[in-house]
Amino acid sequence: MGKPTRWVTDTGPDHSQWYVDRFRRLAAEGADLAGEARLLDAMVPPGARILDAGCGTGRVGAALAERGHTVVGVDADPVLVEAARVDHPGPTWLVADLTELDLPGEPFDAAVVAGNVLTFLAPGTEREVLRRLAAHLRPDGVLVVGFGTGRGYPLADFDADAAAAGLRQEHRFATWDLRPWRADADFAVTVLRRPAD
Repeated sequence: MGKPTRWVTDTGPDHSQWYVDRFRRLAAEGADLAGEARLLDAMVPPGARILDAGCGTGRVGAALAERGHTVVGVDADPVLVEAARVDHPGPTWLVADLTELDLPGEPFDAAVVAGNVLTFLAPGTEREVLRRLAAHLRPDGVLVVGFGTGRGYPLADFDADAAAAGLRQEHRFATWDLRPWRADADFAVTVLRRPAD
């Protein structure tokens, strides 16, 4: 594993279990936890191969698998990955550092980075993570990233890192349900593509 992530350095020792319990409670209460998956499902062909990068407890990847996609979820936190395996059998859930991501097999049609994952990375590793994600996409594959705009990773830096990783920005929205982007939005959902040429 690389440098410690903000998930480790900026939270307490019980944070991972709190996060697992929170999403189990939300699911039991019937909360809508599949918004990100609905968006990605609309962007890919049936039976797509999808990478859930920073998968956490597996809620996004599980919803995509329920829609017929082949999902591989990756997270650096073994507590979260174990919860994904227990709560959502079916997809492949792996413990891995996104800065060192090197998965064997066919490239992915798409990747999703939800839940503020980029803002929890180790500072200064964002560009390398985006580069590694781009390398796992097939030509013309799509990467959809969402995070809060006030969480220490300015959008200008994200845009520069994405471009340096060889990704082309196609769209930006203020929410996962595609509300229009505005400069004062507190959240950004960006659609990036690995160019086909």
